[in-house]
Amino acid sequence: MTVTSEGVGSAEPAAVRIGVLVVAYNAATTLRQTLDRIPSDFRDQLDHVLVCDDASVDETYEIGLEYKSGSTLPLTVIKHVENLRYGGNQKFGYRWAIEEGLDIVVLLHGDGQYAPEVMEQIVSPLMTGEADVVMGSRMMKRGSALKGGMPLYKYVGNRILTRFQNAVTGASLTEWHSGYRAYRTDALRDVPFADYSNDFDFDTEIILGMLAARKRIVEVPIPTYYGDEICYVNGMSYARDVAVDVLRHRAHQMGFGGSTGGGGVDTAAYEVKHSPHSSHGQLLTWLTGIPSASVLDVGCSDGLFAGLVRSMGHHVVGVDLVKHEGIGQRIDAFVEADLNQGLPTEAGSGYDVIVAGDVLEHVIDPDSLMADMVSRLGDDGTILVSIPNFGHWYPRLRTASGNFDYDQRGPLDRGHVRFFTRRSFERLIAGAGLRIVERRTVGSPLDVLERGGNPVIGRVARAASAVDRAAVRVWPTLFGYQFLYKLERV
Repeated sequence: MTVTSEGVGSAEPAAVRIGVLVVAYNAATTLRQTLDRIPSDFRDQLDHVLVCDDASVDETYEIGLEYKSGSTLPLTVIKHVENLRYGGNQKFGYRWAIEEGLDIVVLLHGDGQYAPEVMEQIVSPLMTGEADVVMGSRMMKRGSALKGGMPLYKYVGNRILTRFQNAVTGASLTEWHSGYRAYRTDALRDVPFADYSNDFDFDTEIILGMLAARKRIVEVPIPTYYGDEICYVNGMSYARDVAVDVLRHRAHQMGFGGSTGGGGVDTAAYEVKHSPHSSHGQLLTWLTGIPSASVLDVGCSDGLFAGLVRSMGHHVVGVDLVKHEGIGQRIDAFVEADLNQGLPTEAGSGYDVIVAGDVLEHVIDPDSLMADMVSRLGDDGTILVSIPNFGHWYPRLRTASGNFDYDQRGPLDRGHVRFFTRRSFERLIAGAGLRIVERRTVGSPLDVLERGGNPVIGRVARAASAVDRAAVRVWPTLFGYQFLYKLERV
């Protein structure tokens, strides 16, 4: 198989380099037959096959070397000095695939449980550009798993866990627990697989990483085969680990949990929160009640929020550090500037409304930026601000328990360089010569749990949101997730 590389002139078609990673542990009785089953017409398309013997106590390594001496497969056989475990063995193999410059790597188990005969079907969606990841599924064809010898308890456990994982993540895979996969190596480079588990839940963690990186995952049906191979998976421990992994993934989506990146300037686009109970929803409500106006969106990100403001009939100018793709079509004018240096002259002045949604906590000197915004207001101008509440129960708990760390988003977003409580921010407001016209408080973004369309989780999320909003009304400084202010000059 070849693909044509696009470029200037008449470039020769570039062959796609395909590798196979065979993970093997005590597979002396099955390795030879597994390698034999790789179709002869597919062997010619393989750049390399790596057998990784994970410190087996049988003759897996020796049999691999013996097979190599009499085979036309482009085969390398290695044996780890120490057992890296299932996930660790894959990590080694994927690093090898990347370092070798392969384009595609197929994961094959040395025990023969997954059919090498369908390897070409596994690779095909990657070759055609339809997918970044392909998973072989034993569940796509109704009844085939049980007919192929999958034990009933494994079948039931597989279906229950897969349904749970889909519900929590919003995915729609027919099976999460197949070990037959193929990856584009450029997709592997985009996920931190070296940080994932060394155990059997590595397979779940790498799919969660691919989902988070918005990679395209395609499933293809594969036959089910169960022979006399030994299963080294502790079912209960595996189920627990998988459940923890997907719940942690969802928590990260909501902004909770340890940061996976370093500090520094945050240049990623911020997601627009459409819920009427969110900070964006409240800001849009305020802007809806204002006649057609000139609006300066300070920290406009990719302009999706500003585009909604513009659709109300307002003239919108945006300022931010990075000019995201497509922003010119969403707003009337964009000025690229570092807000730590203040608002640039090109941003203009005399605005009816200045919006600073989740911005002041990202700058080193928020007092100066606020004063700068005041100077750009028209005579009867209004400033609309939202800021996260450091007094919310979550950062309080993390700090009091000695577990303070930055998160991916939320009050402890790793891009935050200043933290505010309601009292400290209102001192900043007074110091800027502003008065509070209206103040609102919004609760935690529990509506994120509804993503994926699972009705049960949706009902739980709506009920939890209702309870959270009630708690915000009773004790806003503890349960308020964000504070919003409508401000005018004194």
